[in-house]
Amino acid sequence: MSTTPDDLQEIIYVSTLAPGAPVRVVADIAMMARSHNKNADITGLLVFDGLHFCQQIEGAAEKVEEVMARIRQDPRHHNIAVVYHGPLDKRRFSRFSLGYTSVEDIELLERLQQLRGQAAVGAFVDLLADLDVDE
Repeated sequence: MSTTPDDLQEIIYVSTLAPGAPVRVVADIAMMARSHNKNADITGLLVFDGLHFCQQIEGAAEKVEEVMARIRQDPRHHNIAVVYHGPLDKRRFSRFSLGYTSVEDIELLERLQQLRGQAAVGAFVDLLADLDVDE
């Protein structure tokens, strides 16, 4: 199933790892998300800094919203801030259902969490330039 450009949406959010949750849950999150995303024709990127998540989710509007609803119910995340939700001209991450990378600068994702709209998209795109993404 392929998403038409008119229906393509993206959500970028930043959240915090729940207190007491071990860092190893990130691998569980990525593994489950990859499987689900592939079946739902969702692509995107998960960035983790040891405390904060930043994820970009892209696909059909309905599917992207379903993924976000599941994330909001996930007890491993808290303090979820959607910094951008809107149309996308073409996929940024068509090569994989969920790319993963980490960053060492925890202030980077904290700053991104304070942005909204196109400013958040710009900061996210700038972040991509320096990342080494695992598929």
